[in-house]
Amino acid sequence: MSLPSGKPTVIIIGRPNVGKSTLFNRLVGKRLALVDDQPGVTRDRRFGDADIAGLEFRVVDTAGWEDDDPESLPGRMRKQTEVSMEGADAAMFVFDSRVGITPLDEEIARWLRGQEVPVVLVANKAEGTQGDAGIYESFSLGFGEPVAVSAEHGEGTADLFDHLWPIIGEKAEGIESAQPGEDDEDPLSGPLKLAIVGRPNAGKSTLINRMLGEDRLLTGPEAGITRDSIAIDYGWPDPGTGEMREIRLIDTAGMRKKAQVVDKLERLSVADARRAVDFAEVVILLLDATRGLEVQDLKIASHVLEEGRALMIAINKWDIAENPSSLFNGIREALNEGLAQVRGLPVFAVSAKTGKGLDPMIAAAFDLREAWSKRVSTAALNRWFDDALEANPPPAPKGRRIKLRYITQASTRPPRFVVFGTRLESLPKSYERYLVNGIRAKLGFEAVPVRVVLKSPKNPYNANKGGGGNYSGDR
Repeated sequence: MSLPSGKPTVIIIGRPNVGKSTLFNRLVGKRLALVDDQPGVTRDRRFGDADIAGLEFRVVDTAGWEDDDPESLPGRMRKQTEVSMEGADAAMFVFDSRVGITPLDEEIARWLRGQEVPVVLVANKAEGTQGDAGIYESFSLGFGEPVAVSAEHGEGTADLFDHLWPIIGEKAEGIESAQPGEDDEDPLSGPLKLAIVGRPNAGKSTLINRMLGEDRLLTGPEAGITRDSIAIDYGWPDPGTGEMREIRLIDTAGMRKKAQVVDKLERLSVADARRAVDFAEVVILLLDATRGLEVQDLKIASHVLEEGRALMIAINKWDIAENPSSLFNGIREALNEGLAQVRGLPVFAVSAKTGKGLDPMIAAAFDLREAWSKRVSTAALNRWFDDALEANPPPAPKGRRIKLRYITQASTRPPRFVVFGTRLESLPKSYERYLVNGIRAKLGFEAVPVRVVLKSPKNPYNANKGGGGNYSGDR
């Protein structure tokens, strides 16, 4: 189930290309929503926290309202917008003041007048005097005086306060504004930040809808429906304990091969998906069981690991998979071969359509975050280190022994270790891999990206001869 926000909710509604996403970004103070001159960029609802002169509320960006067949993609986008009004405290009806009132604006106004949600009329693109005629024309819609703004330039947004305060001010004042910080002392106390990535049409949005138990995200047979990376707060009932555990789910746009991405908007969507990976703690790479593992999947997985995120694999559409046992074993073997830097990644067979395998997958994601956040004491770490050196001493190139003195864990999320010693520039990569594999196998970091840095003291008498420095190996 998705988790409701205690703040009052304000929906942004309007036809395509009137600047709804630009206004959304202006109100939340971040470029969260993709913006382009092309109409219809936004397809799913996007939530953000807005603050106007101390008036805090949850603002929702919606897809542009279009008059199309309900079964078509624009028609399904419109249905998502209609659903977003359920439980809203206010709606901001945005129109383009330079274009004036169109028949589609009038249709939206008729629909809004049949709702119980209070409406604030917003005349966007009102910089200068070019929008004056459209502003006067908008009085005919029956929502009173419009608020003239320029979302792009930040003009007039403060005037929204005067119109929103009488509607949501009382509810906003009753909400405790303090939220848990990103830097909580306990890294496991906050919601699990879980991103779903993969190629187009792997079923990412369908999977999230199944987890939420509602058609929260737009889905369909068309590839590439999702454009923005959408974050949704979700409460997962742990079957083992009955505890409701918080998750921030992040749906992302499908990532095709770079050579196939020629459209500007798709490039923006893929860049947004890559940023979502940076934000996540655990990333689920969703595969399509009808297509198996492809080179592009391995590239996506490598990117996730390079960014230091914890990675797990889910094979979707398992309900229609052919020869499932051989398919599963084949994918696991291909992953071990193609991602040799992290062997033993968790792999799950799931079905977004039926819900098969979702609970074990989510439980494993929490376990993976715990391993990703784990810190090993220096004493325990060096006991393992001494045993590892005794079992397999470092080589002695040209008869000169490489000395590894001790190891410490510098950080977590991802775990990063520093090995101190001398003549480390001569240490073979194979021995670095030996240390990394030992850390994984013996210290509980099996499927987690591990960073190892080799550090030797600088020799002040050999400064010009490369007598010291840092050497790193990321595994």
